[in-house]
Amino acid sequence: MRSIWNGAISFGLVSIPIKLVNATENHSISFRQIHVEDGGRIRYRKVCELDGEEVTSAEIGKAYEDADGTMIPITDEDLSQLPLPTAKTIEIVAFVPADAIDPLQMDAAYYLSANGVPAAKPYTLLREALKRSRKVALAKYALRGRERLGMLRVVDDVIAMHGLLWPDEIRAPEGVAPESDVTVRDAELDLADALMDTLGEVDMDSLHDDYREAVEELIAAKASGEEPEPAEKGAKGGGKVIDLLAALESSVKAAKEARGEEGEESVADVTHLADRKASGAEKKASGSGGAAKKSASSPKSTGGKKSTSSGSGKQAAKKTATKSTAKKAAAKKTTAKKTGSKSTASRKRASA
Repeated sequence: MRSIWNGAISFGLVSIPIKLVNATENHSISFRQIHVEDGGRIRYRKVCELDGEEVTSAEIGKAYEDADGTMIPITDEDLSQLPLPTAKTIEIVAFVPADAIDPLQMDAAYYLSANGVPAAKPYTLLREALKRSRKVALAKYALRGRERLGMLRVVDDVIAMHGLLWPDEIRAPEGVAPESDVTVRDAELDLADALMDTLGEVDMDSLHDDYREAVEELIAAKASGEEPEPAEKGAKGGGKVIDLLAALESSVKAAKEARGEEGEESVADVTHLADRKASGAEKKASGSGGAAKKSASSPKSTGGKKSTSSGSGKQAAKKTATKSTAKKAAAKKTTAKKTGSKSTASRKRASA
């Protein structure tokens, strides 16, 4: 990797010679402007407004345009004479926790490479100190004609520097938040949490630019004389959400299907208030119906027992009545015999 700036890190009284190397690169596909009729290249020429003549880069200087349109020339010599202590130095001004840096301030990223053998020891010292403290270093440096703010941190075994915007370059988010008061229900938050858990984490290395790949395929097809097939259009976003709960439920289901969990039931099943009332009424009705059945079945069983007991009572009464009738008949026979024997005896006495 080619260095774009040479200087040193100022770490108290320690000076670490370093080279600045771009840590990022732009993979976006750039296009040229052409004349549609004949395919000729359209170029921009730098022309002086006063004489209309095209000028070269060597003839172009800097100037500040005043409010009334007056141009105030500023030369490189003027700028080089300004007191800029960070012209060739990355000056560390503080060590702070990483979460003290607002991500909105993040700008370009660079790798800091030790410049030469003597720089290896102090470079390693600063790297290990940052690792052990679990902090980042705030620094000031000058690059491309202006002083900038930076953050130094450790990436693997390399010190990386992120360019930061100055605090006054971050605009306040006034008028950006929704103006109307919006109430979010607990059920909606529960579904949002379920969706976040379902999506889970991602391997950052697996993410790539689908659009750039599609453009590359388009260019390859046109270069080989083929007519590219039209791509399927995705679902249009930005529609009005009618039922937020339903949309969240569908999102959870779709995320689970994408992760191969379509066989499992959704963790975030939500019963709407109307459904809850209806099911409660049904439960009450079914409960009262069950109680009625039980109360209805109880008398039947009781009645059956009563009828059984009454039937057995009647049979017992019949047996008792039969026994008493038999006793009475036997008693009559005995009485008749006694009466007959008495009358016979009296007759014998009379004849004698």
